[in-house]
Amino acid sequence: MSRRVVVTGMGAVTPLGVSAGAFWDGLITGRSGIGPVSHFDTSPFDVRFGGFCTDFEPRKHFDVRAIKRMDRFAQLALVSAIEAAEQAGLTDGQFEPTRAGVILGNGIGGLTELEDQHKRLIEKGPGRVSAFTIPKLMANAGSGHISIHLNLQGVSTAVATACASAGNAMGDAYHTIRNDLADVMITGGTEAALTPIGLAAFAAMKALSTRNDDPTRASRPFDQDRDGFVLSEGAGVLVFEELEHARKRGAPILCEVIGFGTTADAGDMVQPDEQGRGAARAMEIALRSAAINPDAVQYINAHGTSTPLGDVAETRAIKNVFGDAARKLAVSSTKSATGHLLGASGGVEAIACIKAIENNTLPPTINLDTPDERCDLDYVPNTARDARVDVAMCNSFGFGGHNAAVIFRRFA
Repeated sequence: MSRRVVVTGMGAVTPLGVSAGAFWDGLITGRSGIGPVSHFDTSPFDVRFGGFCTDFEPRKHFDVRAIKRMDRFAQLALVSAIEAAEQAGLTDGQFEPTRAGVILGNGIGGLTELEDQHKRLIEKGPGRVSAFTIPKLMANAGSGHISIHLNLQGVSTAVATACASAGNAMGDAYHTIRNDLADVMITGGTEAALTPIGLAAFAAMKALSTRNDDPTRASRPFDQDRDGFVLSEGAGVLVFEELEHARKRGAPILCEVIGFGTTADAGDMVQPDEQGRGAARAMEIALRSAAINPDAVQYINAHGTSTPLGDVAETRAIKNVFGDAARKLAVSSTKSATGHLLGASGGVEAIACIKAIENNTLPPTINLDTPDERCDLDYVPNTARDARVDVAMCNSFGFGGHNAAVIFRRFA
């Protein structure tokens, strides 16, 4: 029989605050974390707003030496991992280091460091490029820092599947424990691409909302007036653990991870399959993996990015998979409050799923004023709702046609 996997800790840094609790409080009160970008000059840009973690101050968490050695995306990851490990009680002697590891998702890597050092190269020459450039910008830097800080000597990898990165990372961590390759895995995702090149490049693709005059209402999944996603940053990190290992430690068991599915559209590098066929297959595989029927799921945290094509495709996918049960499902997109955290999204949104189970509360899709007639499910519009949640699914879909779905269940 396969080993059971539970969640024993969670940590987050998001535009709604610096902790998993602050993130959840922001969600259920319907607060938006989106605002004008002020950490660089956006006056020449077509898009001048995003989801920046304004409450995150690196000097509160790291000394100057550590800050110089970590890009922002790794800083966000490590702070979140420390919070998750503290909740899980992962201290020296609580686990065997060679049986503990980290699999972290990240779509882009150290974009701030890359921009800074490229500017230095052009302005001051190659001899002035920092020796820390590669260790700071490489996509596995977040995993590496977490591994070193927490003394995790087992599996240590980074997953890069664009906006599905954290979803795929959690799936890999889940299978690592089930297959007896580890007892404890730190997993989730991190991203800090709200930089000049990041904002300009996504805007050039026409992927972003241009609602500069009303940024808090710019992210509006499933609404007929949506015009693109909002670029954001943050991290969401969880502790996955084998059930008996967690019990022996007396660790808090927040929920159980019961299913995972992943697929590829094999269609276009950017546009989703219009019928959501790849997304549907990922959800179907996750349900089979969990050995549950579709009607066992009460809540889906949708990928729901607020793009014209993506929201319709995901709605169609959900209806195709869940059939008549789709009408009984609650489906919300917390990106309406946080914006799109790219490779970190799945980790942060998994925390929303687990908090929904813990609190029997459905986080809302804010800014949903006039639903698109093609998006006709229950998206929990604008206000959080009390409801029993025993099983929740977290969807993550990414450029390149990547699809991932993870299922969480109330532990019993």
